[in-house]
Amino acid sequence: MLWNNIPSQLTKENKKFIYGLRKEGSRAKDYEMAMLWLNDCGLVHKVQRVTTPGLPLKAYEDLKAFKLFILDVGLLFCMVRLNQAVLLDGNDLFKEFKGALTEQYVLQQLKTLEGIETYYWTNDRGSAEIDFLVHNGSNVFPIEVKAETNLKAKSLRTYHEKFSPQISIRTAMTDYKQEEWLLNLPLWAINTLQMKLSK
Repeated sequence: MLWNNIPSQLTKENKKFIYGLRKEGSRAKDYEMAMLWLNDCGLVHKVQRVTTPGLPLKAYEDLKAFKLFILDVGLLFCMVRLNQAVLLDGNDLFKEFKGALTEQYVLQQLKTLEGIETYYWTNDRGSAEIDFLVHNGSNVFPIEVKAETNLKAKSLRTYHEKFSPQISIRTAMTDYKQEEWLLNLPLWAINTLQMKLSK
């Protein structure tokens, strides 16, 4: 039940995993062993929320809030039985899930980078969310993921104004562009992030 529920949880606006959405009245303790098993087997990636983007990020984990991702974007695609033509050609009905697939892809790329741990951040009201936070040991970097070329990044700007990170990163279907406070990194180049953070 936990495994099969991941795609629908990723499609929600607030991607925080909620046990009760799978089965009425479900609680964390009902799924604790299943979660540990899936995580230990490497079938899921658990991304914890942080309450404050401070160093080290692990010290600010909100242990009750997390997002669950599947091991592989291809596996997620197969789980939802989506026709490949929809992915390649686009479709008006495919907009929300395209964001979930893109976020899955970016996490998968981040997981290949040595020494990079991933977290996410939301403000107290839940009106702003940063898809991923990473750090290089001395700075925390927010990463906003966009599935298309629509580059509105209200949450990223809110985060930047509140915490003033050294650089904010937006990854999307756009070209590379360095702005004053923002690095636009193409989705295909997300695996070069480690080099960008070490500069």
